[in-house]
Amino acid sequence: MTQLPAAPDSFHVFDTTLRDGAQQEGLQLTVADKLKIARHLDDLGVDFIEGGWPGANPNDTAFFAAAAAGELKLRNARLVAFGATRKVGAVAADDPQVQALLDANTEVICIVAKSHDEHVFRALHTTLEENLAMVTDTVAHLVANGRRVFVDCEHFFDGYRANPDYALEVVRAAAEAGAEVVVLCDTNGGMLPSWMGDIVSAAAQIGVDLGIHCHNDTGCAVANTLAAVEAGVMHVQGTMNGHGERTGNANLITVIANLQLKYGWQVVTPDQLAEATRVSHAISGVTNYPMNTRQPYVGASAFAHKAGLHASAIKVDANLYQHIDPKLVGNDMRMLVSDMAGRANIQIKGSELGYDLSDRDVAAKVTEKVKTREMDGYSYESADASFELLLRDELGLLEDYFEVLSWRVLTGHEVKPEGDSEAVVKVRAKGVTYNLVGEGHGPLNALDVALRNALNPAYPQVEEFELTDYKVRIIDQGHGTDAIVRTLIDMTDGERTWTTVGVGTNVIEASWEALHDGYLWALAHPDGSGADA
Repeated sequence: MTQLPAAPDSFHVFDTTLRDGAQQEGLQLTVADKLKIARHLDDLGVDFIEGGWPGANPNDTAFFAAAAAGELKLRNARLVAFGATRKVGAVAADDPQVQALLDANTEVICIVAKSHDEHVFRALHTTLEENLAMVTDTVAHLVANGRRVFVDCEHFFDGYRANPDYALEVVRAAAEAGAEVVVLCDTNGGMLPSWMGDIVSAAAQIGVDLGIHCHNDTGCAVANTLAAVEAGVMHVQGTMNGHGERTGNANLITVIANLQLKYGWQVVTPDQLAEATRVSHAISGVTNYPMNTRQPYVGASAFAHKAGLHASAIKVDANLYQHIDPKLVGNDMRMLVSDMAGRANIQIKGSELGYDLSDRDVAAKVTEKVKTREMDGYSYESADASFELLLRDELGLLEDYFEVLSWRVLTGHEVKPEGDSEAVVKVRAKGVTYNLVGEGHGPLNALDVALRNALNPAYPQVEEFELTDYKVRIIDQGHGTDAIVRTLIDMTDGERTWTTVGVGTNVIEASWEALHDGYLWALAHPDGSGADA
């Protein structure tokens, strides 16, 4: 077995979601957004939070001002201002960008410096000697003003492969000027793990603490980060959920979990690590970028099991098909229900939902029903609420909260403020018949309004129900215009969310079934139970 490295005496977890992560295409963060994300990062226990580039970006300047004014109170992390070395031919003490870093009023400052000779010539349009002077002057000035200084050596790995002597000279200049940590950056993200060791080891000979900053252009950002750790770096940089330019940065949550659970290093406390899933999802909500459901450790599918073989083994020992206990990162094991499910899947899933399926005959009957309906086009692995309704029905536990007597919908080209569609729904609820009309933008919206209006007299709580997402998929093209359509509908009442599935020969029929089941499931849980089904 490979010997894992021992943890260094000092180790830094450095998050750059608010700076490098914010460079992702389409990602725009307000000051309020950045404050929220910083608080979540602090909950996770990172050591440093890079807040942005004051002086170069008005929004970032405002963020640091808000933090300094007391709007950001960090318990675990230190806020870091990011900037660059002084301008060519200038003096650091007179450079307004350098002064803006001091004005940000952070204990720690991180500056980026060129370490690739071609970038010095072609981007800075200066000499190699002047670039070294820019590094030395800027670091020394910031240190003289009482700041801890980290230096990001931009394009270090590409620079080392092109001109190793000069790339190392930049590291040495930063170290001798007083930089606490020199960060080796794979700015273009082109490195592979097997290439990291020799280069990091060469930089380590200078005798300064080293960090690593990897981008994911080869899909190896996390692996490259770990390879650099094994070569001796004591400072890792990354972003939440892998946000960042192009293909993103090293996913810091994955790095933290690997270091803690695989290397055995305590880089955060166990309680903080247990916040990983919540923090990851919370930040996804702030950035408005959907979570990758298959993200390691914290994705919704990270511990989801579909195959019947897996389920049978998990009934014996949950860890037979899991590399860690999901609770260590605040996640949960999920059993998926599909045409691949066996009886064990159904039993475990039923138990998750609070139903006793220990009777093998009952479990087998439910399993057969699921497989039959999956053949018809239903998909229960993404629609727990619909599966629970099926389960209740098979167990004789599904109450008749309402009966649909008829429904119809009309849609056309006439656009009115109320929408372009009209629906009529006739239901019987609590012994009374209601016939109500709903208008909306599109057939589903109209049906939703009509059904809500019809049920409201009997069940006023339906006013809290809201349709939040709607997915349509044609699953069998058939011949010509014939098709089988599957719809998935997400609903919420503000406290919980649930998903239902509908199947039909047209999109309206399928949508109506999913909508109907969405209301039925919520009414079957009037006390708020069955959250997030």
